[in-house]
Amino acid sequence: MNMPRMMVPVAAMLVLLPGAAFAQTSNDSPANRTKVTQELRELVGVGYQPDAVRYDYPNDLLAAEKRLDAKRAAQGNSTVPAQ
Repeated sequence: MNMPRMMVPVAAMLVLLPGAAFAQTSNDSPANRTKVTQELRELVGVGYQPDAVRYDYPNDLLAAEKRLDAKRAAQGNSTVPAQ
């Protein structure tokens, strides 16, 4: 067999194989567009302003997440998984 002809399929497999390893195989991913949009709406509902210019970005988002968790806990919809 001609060695260069064998190298083409081997090289193609080496290039394509890592991409297949990272491909998603199911539709129930942890964060899809609908879930993220719903969570953003809930954060805005407790006072988070995503379009505001803020210099304390992570802190204001974390504070809004704490308020949302408190609201969910008060309603009985805790997001903390049972252990």
